[in-house]
Amino acid sequence: MRVVLTIGGSDSSCGAGIQADLKTLQACGVYGVCAVTAVTAQDSARVARVFPIPPTAVSSQIDTVVRELRVGAVKTGMLWSRGNVLAVRRSILEHGLRNIVVDPVLASHRGVRLLSREAYGALLRYLLPLADLVTPNIPEAEEIAGITISREKDIDEAARRILDRGPRAVLIKGGHGRGAVADWYYDGRQRVPFRSTRRRNVKLHGSGCILAAAIAAGLAKGMPRVAAIRNGRAYVERQMRKAWVTGRGGALALHA
Repeated sequence: MRVVLTIGGSDSSCGAGIQADLKTLQACGVYGVCAVTAVTAQDSARVARVFPIPPTAVSSQIDTVVRELRVGAVKTGMLWSRGNVLAVRRSILEHGLRNIVVDPVLASHRGVRLLSREAYGALLRYLLPLADLVTPNIPEAEEIAGITISREKDIDEAARRILDRGPRAVLIKGGHGRGAVADWYYDGRQRVPFRSTRRRNVKLHGSGCILAAAIAAGLAKGMPRVAAIRNGRAYVERQMRKAWVTGRGGALALHA
């Protein structure tokens, strides 16, 4: 059995975060284990409260799991604090963990900060260089790269700047844009666009979490990055077609 470790925040709506990751990993045919970095009170529309987990507890969760199980890939999401970023980095290095997918969760879609400013600097300096793949959406790519993205040429420049920070590859997700959905993969040697039709009236809560988790599952199975991304995007597309539209916030994936 292939094992994937997801590290991130708990979402009480179970549409995003650790809960969505574990559902995705099971649906993708791997065994998911987790380390919780924060407990959030949220629904499909908003994050109401955040209750951080201490870094020592995060380290203990990771270390205990990986001493028993052979982890084939790691996905990180909401980390919240600088201490948690450093704890994750230490565990990755100490245990020689591989296939690291970093989803740089900076804020909720309504602008609630999910990574402190102090932690943001640590993420860029200490965690991005360990990533096999980093998966920012457009606003996150703009913040990390320090530029405004308004056209496809800007995405090329943003990707170059993000790669300069040390990850092996970057997937810039275009779901926040308009028109057809396009994601762009760059690894310094190849540029691969992934395009799909935007689904009207379906905004899937936790789509970024689900995509990164599905990609990590593919990597754990031995897929090359581009194949794992293609497989992950297909999984998200299936969830969008079957999603439960609650009528209040984002639609919820049923993982069926």
